[in-house]
Amino acid sequence: MTITTKTTSRFGLVPQIILGIFCGVALASWSAEAGQAVAIFGALFVKALKAVAPILVFILVASSIANRKIGGADKMKPVLMLYLTGTFLAALTAVAASFLFPTTLVLAGTAEAVTPPEGIGQVIKTVLFQVVDNPINALLTGNFIGVLAWAIGLGLGLHHANKTTKQVFADVSHGISMLVTFIIKLAPIGIFGLVAETVATTGFAGLASYGQLLTVLVGCMLLIALVVNPALVYVTTRKNPYPLVFTCLRESGIPAFFTRSSAANIPVNMQLAEKLKLDEDTYSVSIPLGATINMAGAAITITVLTLATVHTLGIPVDFATAMLLSVVASICACGASGVAGGSLLLIPLACGLFGISSDVAMQVVAIGFIIGVIQDSCETALNSSTDVVFTAAVCQAKA
Repeated sequence: MTITTKTTSRFGLVPQIILGIFCGVALASWSAEAGQAVAIFGALFVKALKAVAPILVFILVASSIANRKIGGADKMKPVLMLYLTGTFLAALTAVAASFLFPTTLVLAGTAEAVTPPEGIGQVIKTVLFQVVDNPINALLTGNFIGVLAWAIGLGLGLHHANKTTKQVFADVSHGISMLVTFIIKLAPIGIFGLVAETVATTGFAGLASYGQLLTVLVGCMLLIALVVNPALVYVTTRKNPYPLVFTCLRESGIPAFFTRSSAANIPVNMQLAEKLKLDEDTYSVSIPLGATINMAGAAITITVLTLATVHTLGIPVDFATAMLLSVVASICACGASGVAGGSLLLIPLACGLFGISSDVAMQVVAIGFIIGVIQDSCETALNSSTDVVFTAAVCQAKA
């Protein structure tokens, strides 16, 4: 038993997920009945995600706002503006790519009637009513917009609370994160069941749709890393941005690709900032801040997967609603840090704009975990390397 445990701990989550996908395909290819039989593992995994997601969003956002340090805002304004602008442009790029290369998914139970919004007015009305929903009801029903609104309000209210109260929220946030970490460790088993069920019921057509989805996601991230970010750096510094961009991708993006954690990559980014001889007073604040709110990759993930769901259900989307989705995805992305797969858990919030039920949205989250072997690694690499890119741009502009 001890040997098995040690071996499993050395066998990282990404290889386990790959093994789960392979085993699911192999089992369903050998016997469709066997594939259907293990579908319960996927259903339980989706159910666990659905149960933990609302409280996760509420506690993490409230704790983050309540424990944010006061002061030093003036020094961080240029970096903060780049963070927010880059995240919004990433969401906008994802919207454009989703319309140029529409993707549909294979979902179970999508025959239910979904009433599409009639336009931006109805969407805004729906959002406003979700915002003022009873907080307990929002948690129970998975109303993520309401959960986010109440979490922000509570966090602002506790911003000037005493240290003990703030520490309680920080400790609860840590506890919830540990619980989510445990659930994420079950992803290989859940994905094994989901893939087996998909292959058993639809053949390889379902997996083929994931390939197109992954292509759109990674394509958007490459466009941001190699075109949009360099453009923002050039506007800030009036210098050739590519030496800086490639340096950050090589020395920050590659480690982040394998660690799949912006928080874990903070020491790497600090060391790189020192190597680039940036202002310590700036990067000592901007790098940890970037690991929290600079989430271009997360904005892409939320937007692309949400619009893939919209296309699958045949819901029409006008330009104004697409712009609103970009704003919502940007805001969601800023709250996606701290937990592996955090951006995926905020997809139901964006799906709520289009009246998509939580059951359907959580199936999309599960699909996100299937492609997360590449998606989450690329997302983290983009997010983390961009922290140093934008910090360096501001420091070089000041020099």
